Amino acid sequence: MSDLRELLRGLEVFAGDPPRFDPGSAPAGPDGLFGEWLLGAVKAGVPAPHAMTLSTAGADGAPSARVLILKNVTADGWQFATDAASAKGRDLAARPYAALTFHWQPLARQVRVRGPVTAESPERSAADFLARSTAARAESLLGRQSSPLEDLTVRDRAVRESLARLERDPELVAPGWTLYTLRADEVEFWQGDRDRRHTRLVYRRTGSDWRKELLWP
Repeated sequence: MSDLRELLRGLEVFAGDPPRFDPGSAPAGPDGLFGEWLLGAVKAGVPAPHAMTLSTAGADGAPSARVLILKNVTADGWQFATDAASAKGRDLAARPYAALTFHWQPLARQVRVRGPVTAESPERSAADFLARSTAARAESLLGRQSSPLEDLTVRDRAVRESLARLERDPELVAPGWTLYTLRADEVEFWQGDRDRRHTRLVYRRTGSDWRKELLWP
């Protein structure tokens, strides 16, 4: 383990030249700045810039985190989707509050979003499901996420059967598929610096407005 420790300590953290961030010019609301940073990650060629870590807690308070794809950001909040019967769906039913973390490593940027989560209407959830790729819909129709799997051949056979169902009825929607919206109470933007003079700007909701505040690194 000592060799691993030395290896980790020797890895470079900030490669290249991170972009500059002037918090004084940040817009009044976090959704505008998030859009700017996301577009910047896309233009910079950051792999999967829409990937995020969703953190939830179950009824017992135990935390759990996994990587999902951001579906949209609206005036109402940040959107993602999953089956309501999945582990994360059950967490959200027990404790409808979550955190999102975006990490755009080549730009030395992170965004942290926290707030309550609500389920969208069945119509909006169905529309999100039908917008997915055929392979993704076939997998979701199985409704077995996180359940024990006897063998990979069982998975492959079930997916083939699910694809056949979609060929017969392309409008099939997984009954538990749910689009969720996280209405942010707090959004933090973190810009790294090679000299460790990191810049942190947090937005906190105050009624219908936002209050901006700098944080120490």
